[in-house]
Amino acid sequence: MSHTAHIPSHRKPRQRASKSALRAGVAGGFLSTIAVAGAAGPAQAEPVTQTIEMPTITDGLSTAVAASAQATQQVALDLETQASEDAAAEKAAKTAKKAHAEAVRKAEAKKKAEAAAKAEAEAEERAERASRTSERTTLSASSGSSDSGTSAPSSSSTVSGSAASIVAFAKAQVGDAYVSGGTGPNAWDCSGLVQAAYRTAGIDLPRVSQSQSTAGTQVSLDNLQPGDILYWGGAGSAYHVAIYVGGGEFVGAQNSGTGTVQRSLDYDRPTGAVRVL
Repeated sequence: MSHTAHIPSHRKPRQRASKSALRAGVAGGFLSTIAVAGAAGPAQAEPVTQTIEMPTITDGLSTAVAASAQATQQVALDLETQASEDAAAEKAAKTAKKAHAEAVRKAEAKKKAEAAAKAEAEAEERAERASRTSERTTLSASSGSSDSGTSAPSSSSTVSGSAASIVAFAKAQVGDAYVSGGTGPNAWDCSGLVQAAYRTAGIDLPRVSQSQSTAGTQVSLDNLQPGDILYWGGAGSAYHVAIYVGGGEFVGAQNSGTGTVQRSLDYDRPTGAVRVL
């Protein structure tokens, strides 16, 4: 037996053929790559340019933008319309408020004017009655001191001519209202009625009582004729006038309480009379 028979062999085990081939191929490829790179030298590699087509996303975008713009414009138009309507409503409200305030002011002014006119008429009536009372007292004292009483006013049995026209007009106005400054046709003050009555006879009298009380010849109350002007107060300072219509009666626009009436001389005896005809 050989003395080396039991010594293990130091030979490397045989590798499989497939592994060897794989390693050879990898090594060969690596070496080939190095060889190619060495052969190329310092030359720069050409840049690779590649165009990538992106998907189109603008399809329908213009339509959406147009719709959005139209919606925005409509909103702006609606806001403008609403603002105009609000402004118009506010203006109308202010106008209505102003008109209402003006109407209230006018109504209050009218009410105050009517109250003032009524108070003035009442004051005038009180003053007239007070003056008439004083005149009556004076006349009574004068009558008592005389031997004969006051005779009744005379009147002609018939009225004709201008006097008839004046008397007829005056009587036709009985029942009309009394208004300070009134000259007809349905409302009068005392001198306005006398002036209008004489105008029917073609006679133009002054407008106010003071002037009418001196427009003709002064006559006694005992010798009155239809158409004579009766006055209360002094001649030239009279505060009331009327027309004697005969039969001891007169027609006059008295005051706002009585209007135009026909009364007996005893109801409110005048101070004097003047004859124009």
